[in-house]
This record gives sequence, C-alpha cells and structure tokens, in this order.
Amino acid sequence: MNINNVIDIEHQLGARIRFLRQNQKISIEELAFRSDINSNYLSDLERGHRNPTIKVLDKICHGLGVTLSDLLKGIAGYN
Repeated sequence: MNINNVIDIEHQLGARIRFLRQNQKISIEELAFRSDINSNYLSDLERGHRNPTIKVLDKICHGLGVTLSDLLKGIAGYN
C-alpha cells in the first residue's frame, strides 16, 4: 500500500490499520475485541479522528498479529 505523504499522520495511520485489518478479512468489531479496545474508538482511529497512545498501538498490533514496525510501514517519516 502506497500512502500519500500529503495526508496527515493520523489519516495515514488509520488507513494503514484499515488496510491490515481488511487484508486479514476481519471486521472492526473483531479487531476491537482482539485488541481489547472499543470498536467506536477503532472506527474513529481508522478515519483519522484519533491520536492513539503507544499502548493502544501495541494492543492493535497484538490484535492484528503484527509488529509496531509492520504497522508503521509506509507512513511518511517511519519507513
């Protein structure tokens, strides 16, 4: 996935989470359950409306079965 550098970091991160989730064919609700976070929060995060803490990112990584490095891959400034 090639994320446009013009998009702000929150939107890039949200798009990356959505891409990884959809690639695994799991719903927002399923990822929220696996990550032990609220599904509404995750939805906001995917739309770029939240700025998650490192703890939340770690939970999402666990839910997706990826490393933090994998999650941030392709995001401007984190290649």
